[in-house]
Amino acid sequence: MSATTVTLNLSPVEMQVLDQLCLEHDMSKTAVLRQALRMYQYLHNRMKDGERITLSGDTQRALDFVGPGFGQDLRGDA
Repeated sequence: MSATTVTLNLSPVEMQVLDQLCLEHDMSKTAVLRQALRMYQYLHNRMKDGERITLSGDTQRALDFVGPGFGQDLRGDA
């Protein structure tokens, strides 16, 4: 499998979050983003299969976690 290079524009806050995750998990930025995509797709596919995903805490925290665009297919075949 050959890799494809992409350019990603992040806000300063998003870059700070990415840097912090890299430090906390001792991972490269690429590794963190790949892991995030795998987790996002995993949750998305479970939801497509009719499963419910619940988060503890209040409704706003759940909305903050899910964010816009949740539920989009990352496989590129839909």
